[in-house]
Amino acid sequence: MVNTAETTELRAALMAEAERLGFAAVGFASAQDDPVRASRLHSWLGDGHHGSMEWMEARADVRQGPQSLWPQAQSVIALGMSYAPHDDPLVLEDYPDRGRISVYARGKDYHDTVKKKLKALARWLVAQAPQSELKVFVDTAPVMEKPLGEAAGIGWQGKHTNLVSREQGNWLFLGAIYTTLRFEADAPHDDRCGSCNACQTACPTNAFPAPYKLDARRCISYLTIEHKGPVAEEFRAALGNRIYGCDDCLAVCPWNKFARDAATHRDFLPRAELTAPRLDELLQLDDAGFRQLFSGSPIKRIGRDRFVRNCLYAAGNSGDRALLAQVNALVTDSDPVVSDAAHWAAERLRAAT
Repeated sequence: MVNTAETTELRAALMAEAERLGFAAVGFASAQDDPVRASRLHSWLGDGHHGSMEWMEARADVRQGPQSLWPQAQSVIALGMSYAPHDDPLVLEDYPDRGRISVYARGKDYHDTVKKKLKALARWLVAQAPQSELKVFVDTAPVMEKPLGEAAGIGWQGKHTNLVSREQGNWLFLGAIYTTLRFEADAPHDDRCGSCNACQTACPTNAFPAPYKLDARRCISYLTIEHKGPVAEEFRAALGNRIYGCDDCLAVCPWNKFARDAATHRDFLPRAELTAPRLDELLQLDDAGFRQLFSGSPIKRIGRDRFVRNCLYAAGNSGDRALLAQVNALVTDSDPVVSDAAHWAAERLRAAT
């Protein structure tokens, strides 16, 4: 066993190594399951707010806490890597002929970048404490990174349910390391939202039934990324020109004024062709063209059909009758969801003055 003095020294060295690897935030929490966090998860699932994300419900038993997933875990190392944008993510709202892609998806796939750095930190930790065991997680595992980040003191879950940092705003990619080492835990972060409700009022689809609660079924990020069928007509106009994700609730958070530009992470720099893509060009993508354009991008995982569906909704909202040719060409698309979106968009454009 590593004694207390050794883990205190190791803790400080680990924080320095994490910073060297590019992590902007690091904190420590106990790996014990928290009944409050577990109750909130099961309540959210019970309300059906996860929509069609069956994977959230299927592994809820191990998602509810670190030791439910791995009983040997003693500590959680919560980490955040900044992807703070250089520009205002909301600027493209005034350019309806362009598609709006969420900031996190304009560069390389963050899963690969963050996991590579986490593995490097894990190798370093094992070299320092060979008797220890650990597991690394980035987003796709049944891990509640945001509540754990709050417990580890690197931020708090804001009223939009995302993690907010006093130093980084809410532009953080999160990861976690579970370890058998016993580190002194940091104090949980205090909630600093106060009376602010900017994120609540900014949501175009009223996806927050109450502060700190998100109904994914109304969330544009969910609708454009996770939802596989036609988007309900009540939400289509509210999508505007958002074709992959939504940054509105994140972008208006006042704490972002303290965020440092993440340009030092080259992987997160936006690709020029994804900063303000033209809808007329995106509507012409076939499967091969889609795969080529989004190679190495998280967008690739939703596939051509779902992406073009999103672009058709954006075209219908654009009021740009010049897009009718591309839209009409998709009315007979082999995918019925794309065809449905094309019919809707064509009707909207024909009615545009």
